[in-house]
Amino acid sequence: MATEQNILTTQRKALQLNLDQSIYGTFAEIGGGQEVARNFFQAGGASGTVAKTISAYDKIFSDRMYNQNKPGRYVSEGRLLKMLNTEFSELTKLLLEKKAPDTRFFSFANTVSTLNFKKDNYSHGWLGVHFQVDPETPPNEVVLHVNLLERDAILQQQTLGVLGVNLLWACYHKYDRPNDFIQSLIENLSTERIEITMLRMKGPDMDYVDNRLLSVQLVKNLMTSAIMFDRNGHVQQPADMLYKKNVLAFRGSFRPITYVGFDMLRSSYRIFKKDKDYDRDNTIALCEMTLNNLLEEGNLDERDFLARVDLLIGMGQNVMISNFREYYKLTSYFSQFRIRNLRIVIGIPTFLNVLEKKYYKNLKGGIFEAFGKLFMDNMKLYVYPTISSVNIKDHKTGTELITSRTIPLEEDLEYLYKYLIKQRKIIDLEEVKIEWLHISSAYVLEMIKSGREGWEKMVPNYIEKEIKKKKLFGYQDQATSQNRDSHDG
Repeated sequence: MATEQNILTTQRKALQLNLDQSIYGTFAEIGGGQEVARNFFQAGGASGTVAKTISAYDKIFSDRMYNQNKPGRYVSEGRLLKMLNTEFSELTKLLLEKKAPDTRFFSFANTVSTLNFKKDNYSHGWLGVHFQVDPETPPNEVVLHVNLLERDAILQQQTLGVLGVNLLWACYHKYDRPNDFIQSLIENLSTERIEITMLRMKGPDMDYVDNRLLSVQLVKNLMTSAIMFDRNGHVQQPADMLYKKNVLAFRGSFRPITYVGFDMLRSSYRIFKKDKDYDRDNTIALCEMTLNNLLEEGNLDERDFLARVDLLIGMGQNVMISNFREYYKLTSYFSQFRIRNLRIVIGIPTFLNVLEKKYYKNLKGGIFEAFGKLFMDNMKLYVYPTISSVNIKDHKTGTELITSRTIPLEEDLEYLYKYLIKQRKIIDLEEVKIEWLHISSAYVLEMIKSGREGWEKMVPNYIEKEIKKKKLFGYQDQATSQNRDSHDG
C-alpha cells in the first residue's frame, strides 16, 4: 500500500499522463463542470494527451449525442456507457490511422449531480473509462459510482476532478493490481469527501478480475458501507436496487445456508406478502453478510466468500455485504434510500444478542437509543423461533418452542418490549418447520470438514450438490477421507 511519502499529487499524475506520448483520448463531462479535464490542462503538456473535451450540459444536446433522442436518466450508468461508447468509437474511427502506431486511446466520461443551490438533492455521479493497454486492441472498461459527501458544490467539483485523474492514472499504472487500483482512487482524498459504492472492471486485460471480490475490497477498505450483487451475480449500485422498494433483509453467515435458513426466507416472505403495502414488483429480498463474519485472522478468505455468494445466488437470492455490526446501523443505512417498508429477519439466538446492553455502551442513550434507531416507522422485526434444548449427537430436539414472547428480559426493558410487541414491531414467524430447528450451520460445517455423513439431510439439494461438486468449505469425499485416515494411521 502506498504511503503518504510516495503518493503522487494530482498535478503530478496528470503531468505523467500528459508526458506519455502513447496515451491519447477524450474527456466528456456532464453536470459537474469540466474539473477532470481542467487538471490535465493546468498540469501542462495537455496537447499530448487531450484530443477533445466536451461538456454536453444541455439536456437536448446530451440526448442527441448520447441517447439517439430517447430521453432517459442523465445521471445513470446507462447514460455513462453511451457516452463512453460514443466517444471511443468516434475517437478511434477518426484518429486510428492518423496517430502514431504505438498510440493507446482512451475515453473518459462522467455524469454527475453536484449539490444544488438549496442543498436538498442527492449528490452522486458515475465515472468511467474505456482504455487500451496495448495499441490497436479492444478497450478495457472501468465503471464506478460515487456519492459526493461534502456540503459545498465547489468542493464536490474539486473532489470529482481529483478522483477523475486518479481513475485515469490507475487505468494505466495499476490495471494489473486490482487492490492497489482501488486504494489509489482515493489518493489525495478521504472517505469523508467521497464514497465509492460500486466498481466494475472488464476487458481483454482485466478478464482475470472478479468484480465480487473487487467490491468487497471497497467495504474492507472503508470506502463504502455496503455493496450489492443481484441474483445473477452482477455488481449493482445499492440505490438502484433499493430506492423506494419494500425490503426484506436476512442477515446470516450462510456457511452454508441450511434448511433453517431456507425456512427463514420462506416463512418471512410469506408473512410479508400479507402486508397491505406489499407489491410483488416493487419488493426485494436479500441475504446480508457483515464483513466481520467474512474476516478470519485479519484476512479475507476469498474462496470461502465466493462460495457463500455463489450458493446464495444459485438459489436466486440477492446478496449484500456490509460493515455494520449492529442492526440499528443496518436499518439506518436502508433508510437513506427512502424505502417503503423494511423487514429484518432474525433468529432467537441473534435476537438475544441484540437485547444485550453491553453492545451499546458507545451510545449515550444505550440500548434505548439503539432501539429508537432500530425500530423506524416503516421497520418490523421478523423473529424466527428456536427450541429449548438440542441433543445434537442424536438429532433429538426439545419440545418447548422459544419465541419473541417467551424469551427472558431484564426488568427495565419489559415495558418497552411489550410496547413493541403490541405495536407489531416485533412479529413471530409462524408455520415454521419444527423438525428443522435442531439444524445449526456451525454443526453442518463441522461435519463437512470432518468428512462425517448426515449433513446432506440438513441442507437443500442444490446446496449439497454444489458443495460436493466444487468441494466447498473443506469438503472431502469418502475416498479422499479414507485415504487421509489411512495415511494418518
